[in-house]
Amino acid sequence: MKQKGQAREQECPHCGASFRAGRLACPECGSDARTGWQDAEEIDYQALDLEVPGYGEPARPDPRARRTRWIAFLVVAAMIGALVFAIARR
Repeated sequence: MKQKGQAREQECPHCGASFRAGRLACPECGSDARTGWQDAEEIDYQALDLEVPGYGEPARPDPRARRTRWIAFLVVAAMIGALVFAIARR
């Protein structure tokens, strides 16, 4: 008799990962009934090696972001200054 909490395992036909039976997709490779629950030979394919310009290079900061932060800082500082001035005039 199976104890509660023990689930039946199944193996993904694509990548061989073991996972709980009844799942809709393999948690390792994402294969499912629509995209490939076939035999490993039927779904084994070569991945495309697409060249993506700039992929893997560190991202350069956007110069506009720095200017936007400064403008936001100045607006907040002006609002605080105006508030302090209004309170001081009372």
